[in-house]
Amino acid sequence: MATAAHATTNGERRRSILDLAPFELDCMNALWPLGEATVKQVRESLMSRRPRAYTTIMTILDRLAQKGIVSRRKVGRAYLYRASLQAAEAQQSAVQHLVAGFFGGSREALAAHLNGVQMPLPARAARISAMSPATTDIADEAPRVAAIETKSAAAQSNAESELDRTLL
Repeated sequence: MATAAHATTNGERRRSILDLAPFELDCMNALWPLGEATVKQVRESLMSRRPRAYTTIMTILDRLAQKGIVSRRKVGRAYLYRASLQAAEAQQSAVQHLVAGFFGGSREALAAHLNGVQMPLPARAARISAMSPATTDIADEAPRVAAIETKSAAAQSNAESELDRTLL
């Protein structure tokens, strides 16, 4: 698994591929199928869905090189860029972080969510409790969590209704 931290321009450490800015990830998604590419080739790949100036792409690829996300080598007057980790490795890392951060480490909870099924609260509480045994008993928090989830769903529904009224 390739989840090594990479230095950012301000000295902070990036912990995962999820920490990439959206346009950095777009550049990576353009670079992976190309294998190795120049700024011009990455720009051409992005042109149809996200057109940007040559210098913008060059800056993003340079930053990715500084972070260790891509490597580069000079060929003539141009640099050739290559991803330091493969797309499959980045996807695996991103999914692992997503599962750990949002689903208490449960791939089953992610699958249920993707299928539109909400896991019963006790099952979620058990997963979260297993992840952090030093915290208070999560089962005691079940009624409060259920109330928060109910309020959140109602608030989302109200916001969607308000948006619909605004758009009409």
